[in-house]
Amino acid sequence: MNKRTNWSIDLTHSEAAFKVKHMMISTVTGYFDDFEATVKTDGENFNNASIAFSAKTASINTKNKDRDAHLKSDDFFNAEKFPEIKFVSKSFDGEQLVGDLTIRDITKEITLDVDFNGIAVDPYGQTKAGFEIKGEINRKEFNLTWNAVTEAGSIVVSDKVKLAVDVQFVKQA
Repeated sequence: MNKRTNWSIDLTHSEAAFKVKHMMISTVTGYFDDFEATVKTDGENFNNASIAFSAKTASINTKNKDRDAHLKSDDFFNAEKFPEIKFVSKSFDGEQLVGDLTIRDITKEITLDVDFNGIAVDPYGQTKAGFEIKGEINRKEFNLTWNAVTEAGSIVVSDKVKLAVDVQFVKQA
């Protein structure tokens, strides 16, 4: 039995992003600037790792202050009442990550695709592991139900939200 290994996120080399179609003709990318993640593994084997992720909803950043304010409002995240988005893994087989995602007061099981980019030792002797995590959710399933339609009949914000999380973890001593 290998000993449990703890990994903490290297925020300098990580980002939590999402992409949403706007008026069905362009894509808006947003980020959470304040997030945290931890991983517990058996040795350096990430299969069946325990993974926890949280992001502060008030840290949402789409490079547009008015849009960010709208996203923090009760039309979307209600950052005041629901300050965090949380994900807790149930299983990880090296390619698919299954876990519970909580947005607002709704928790649903989701499956994310994972590319493990490998393990490397940095110039300071720290062991690092890199991952690219992708998935898609329907925002309406999490009570992010605001909607508007343009004069031409286009939906302003797509129901589908693509998740793109690029993370690097540092092995803890």
